[in-house]
Amino acid sequence: MKIMFNKPTIAPTPRRNRAARVHLDGLCAGYPGRKVLHQLTADIPELANVALVGPNGSGKSTLLGVVAGVIRPTSGEVRHHGDRRPAFVPQRGALGDTLPLTVRQTVEMGRWGGLGSWRRPARRDRAAVEAALDRLGIGDLAGRQLGELSGGQRQRTLVAQGLAQESDLLLLDEPTTGLDPDARGRIGSLLTELAGEGVTVVQATHDLEAARAADVCLLLREGHLVGQGPPDEVLTESALARVWQPA
Repeated sequence: MKIMFNKPTIAPTPRRNRAARVHLDGLCAGYPGRKVLHQLTADIPELANVALVGPNGSGKSTLLGVVAGVIRPTSGEVRHHGDRRPAFVPQRGALGDTLPLTVRQTVEMGRWGGLGSWRRPARRDRAAVEAALDRLGIGDLAGRQLGELSGGQRQRTLVAQGLAQESDLLLLDEPTTGLDPDARGRIGSLLTELAGEGVTVVQATHDLEAARAADVCLLLREGHLVGQGPPDEVLTESALARVWQPA
């Protein structure tokens, strides 16, 4: 089992022929007593909006956790073609409503990984936090407690925490689930913009509307990769019927 980081090449890659930002080879992963991912081989292209698609239990969140580095594969290889660590945005429920955190404090947590044990936030850290708050349109909520926010505001706060990490690989677990159409549209538009600005965006989703707006889809069923490529080629009626049919 290997997790490797390689520095990227300098020359830009045309969008029609993107290089891999992450390469997965024979990947297996899971939890004690439960294997989830089975011999998964795929590329996550750079500078793209990538959707991991499948029903609940298909392995989307596990795959996202492996790419993020929070779940260790049991076998196979994960190769990162970049020298920046991924920014990981978990599901909204991963951060409890009862935690006494403001919106600003939550976004500031995105800078902790680069601060070390003793270093205080510097001007660059504060600027990154302010830029993320502004980008998500939540600067006016900076002093509010998380528990006071709507679902859409809370999700934008978590995405802002991811942006504050200034990574070129942004990983999101079900970023639009449970949100109203306006909130889904705002986050979806932002992810498209980021992919055009040099960020590789990977989102786990069972929202087919969000998946069809992506550049590339990886379609999963019971931990197996059953399709990868552009949405119009992967998310066909027959493929979706096979993936969502009862086991």
